[in-house]
Amino acid sequence: MTKLKITETVLRDAHQSLFATRMKTEEMLPIAKKLDQVGYHSLEMWGGATFDASLRFLNEDPWERLRSIRKVVKNTKLQMLLRGQNLLGYKHYADDVVSEFVKKSIYNGIDIIRIFDALNDIRNLETAVKATLEEGGHAQCALSYTISPAHNIEYYVNKAKDMESLGASSICIKDMSGILTPYAAFELVTELKKTVNIPLQIHTHYTSGIASMTYLKAIEAGIDVVDTAISPLALGTSQPPTEPLVAAFKDTKYDTGLDLELLNEVAEYFRPIKEQYLKSGLIDPKVLGVDAKTLVYQVPGGMLSNLISQLKSQNKLDKFEEVLQEVPRVREELGYPPLVTPMSQMVGTQAVFNVITGERYKMVPKEIKDYVKGLYGQTTVPIKDDIKEKIIGNEEVITCRPADLIQPQLEILKEEMKEYSEQEEDVLSYALFPQIAESFFKERWAKKYKIETTLYDEEAKTHPV
Repeated sequence: MTKLKITETVLRDAHQSLFATRMKTEEMLPIAKKLDQVGYHSLEMWGGATFDASLRFLNEDPWERLRSIRKVVKNTKLQMLLRGQNLLGYKHYADDVVSEFVKKSIYNGIDIIRIFDALNDIRNLETAVKATLEEGGHAQCALSYTISPAHNIEYYVNKAKDMESLGASSICIKDMSGILTPYAAFELVTELKKTVNIPLQIHTHYTSGIASMTYLKAIEAGIDVVDTAISPLALGTSQPPTEPLVAAFKDTKYDTGLDLELLNEVAEYFRPIKEQYLKSGLIDPKVLGVDAKTLVYQVPGGMLSNLISQLKSQNKLDKFEEVLQEVPRVREELGYPPLVTPMSQMVGTQAVFNVITGERYKMVPKEIKDYVKGLYGQTTVPIKDDIKEKIIGNEEVITCRPADLIQPQLEILKEEMKEYSEQEEDVLSYALFPQIAESFFKERWAKKYKIETTLYDEEAKTHPV
C-alpha cells in the first residue's frame, strides 16, 4: 500500500491566500490539538507572509505563535515556508542572518523548512539548506514552477538533481500560480521519480480550477505528499480541499488513512471563522471562484489582487486588461522569472508603470534595477542587451552568488536594536522588518510597563509602606 501523505495549509497558506494572512494565534490554538490528532504528514503554520502580517497588522510576536502551537501540537511535524536567502523578507540577507534565522526557527519548534528561490537559483538555497541540516531539520527544496520556452521537463529535472546534490531531504513542486495542468504534472512527477531518490511533494492553488485534477494525476505518477486546506478555507486562491481528496482515495492503494469524521470536526471549527472574515470584508468574494485568466497570463491570485490595488490607487482601474497583457511581455523581457514573491510583485509593478506612464521602462523600481544587475540571482535566460540598457544603462552585471557581496550583519543589527531586545529572536524580527519590528517592540514595552505599574499600585494598596 502506497499511503498518500497530506500537509494541511489552513494555518498558513490557506488564510494567506484568502484573507491576507490575518488569522490570529488565538483563533488557531483552540483547534491545534484536534489538528494534531488527524494524522497529517505536517501542518504548515509559519513562514511565508505570516511573519510580516503578525508584526504589521496583528500586533503579535510570530516567534510566540510558533512556540504556542508547538506546545499543543505534540505528534505532527510543523512546517514553514522560507524564501531562501530572502528569508521572509524581500531582499537578500547576509549568511550569518540566514543561518541564525534557521537555527532559531528549528529551536522554537519547526521541523520541516520548505526553501525556495524565486529564480530557482540553487546558490540562493545553499546557506538555508546547510543550516537546516546542521540543526537536525528537514530541508525541503522547492522548484518554483512556471511555464516558458525555457522551463521544460529537462530544466526541472536538472534543478531537482542539483537540489538532491545540495543535500535536500525532499523536493516540492511549488505551483504558486495554479497553472500546472494534470497531464503535465503526471509527466513531471514521472520524470522526477526516475531522477531523484528523495520524497516528492506537490503544492498548488485552486485559482484556475484544475488543482484537484492535477493532484489526481500527480498521485498516480507517484507523488508522496500533497498540500491541501480544510474545506472552509480551500478552493479559490487557496489549496484543494482536504476532505474530498481523502474520500476519493479511501479503500484504494493511495488511502490516506485519515478519518473523515475528525476532519469534519476541524471543518466545523473553521466555518464560522471564514464567515467572520467574509463579513468583515477581508475576504473578497472574487478570490473564492475560478479565474481562468491565470492560465492565460500565468498571474497568481495574490498578484491579481495586488495589481488591482495598485491601479485603484492611481485611479487607473480601466487599464487592468492592458496591464494583464503587459505582464507576460515584461516577464519575457526580464528572462522569464517565475511569478512568485518577490518577482511577482516586481514584474507586476513594472507592468503597471509601463502602462500608466505610456512609455515602457520610463519608470523603473530599484528592485527591478537590482534584479537586472544580478543582485537577486541568475535569470533563467539572459536579458537582451537593449532591455538591459534601458533599465541599468552601462552598469555592471554581477555573476557571483549575490550573498557573497553582503558582509556579516548579525552583530551590527544586535547593536542597533539592543535597547528593545527581550529575547534572542528579536534581532531577527528587526533584521527582516526594522521599522515594523521597532514599532512592535515599543508597543510591547509600553504594554508591559503599564501592566507592571498596575500590579505595583495594587500591591501598594494592599501592603502600604
